Amino acid sequence: MNTARDLAIVALDAAPKRPVEQGDLSLALAGAELLDLVEAGSLVVDDDLIAPAAQAPTGDRLLDEAADSVVRQEPYESVEDWLWRRGEGLSAAYVDDLERIGLTTRPRGRRIPLLSGRTQPVDSAARQRAEERLAADEPVLAALAAAAGIREEPAETAEGLDGDTVTAVLAAVGEAVMELEGVRQRKAIENSAFDNVWRGF
Repeated sequence: MNTARDLAIVALDAAPKRPVEQGDLSLALAGAELLDLVEAGSLVVDDDLIAPAAQAPTGDRLLDEAADSVVRQEPYESVEDWLWRRGEGLSAAYVDDLERIGLTTRPRGRRIPLLSGRTQPVDSAARQRAEERLAADEPVLAALAAAAGIREEPAETAEGLDGDTVTAVLAAVGEAVMELEGVRQRKAIENSAFDNVWRGF
């Protein structure tokens, strides 16, 4: 099951009504990839450290790229470090990859070209599966979508989570998103203070 791709699709679906911060989505996508690779048996999470396991192609270019990037010698990488390293620019990589494999399109508007470039998912089995998983409140996808700001988190999501690894990864994603929001708020305060200083001259 490709949770990372499903998350990218539902994020694009939601974007016109609920804009998503690229940094938040990138962190959530990195967490989704990690869980996808654990499910595929490509790696294991042991005491917050990511250790390699059997390396076999997943059939997905970005997941295979993620698997290839796993630190394979001790000391292994922590889940937190993985989220920040792997997450850098990951939302843009997924947008590009979805377009490359034909799961999205960029409408071409003749009259308003500046507003016509938004990437949109096309009708496909992949889109239908992603929408069905989200509509069914599938616990992992619902939690990642909530962390990325795509939707509110259902009250019962925590109860539906299965396994310590899933819980630990989702908790790490939530903490990383909160940390990123803190950085954004500090920058906004600094910029506001800087603007006020210049207004005083």
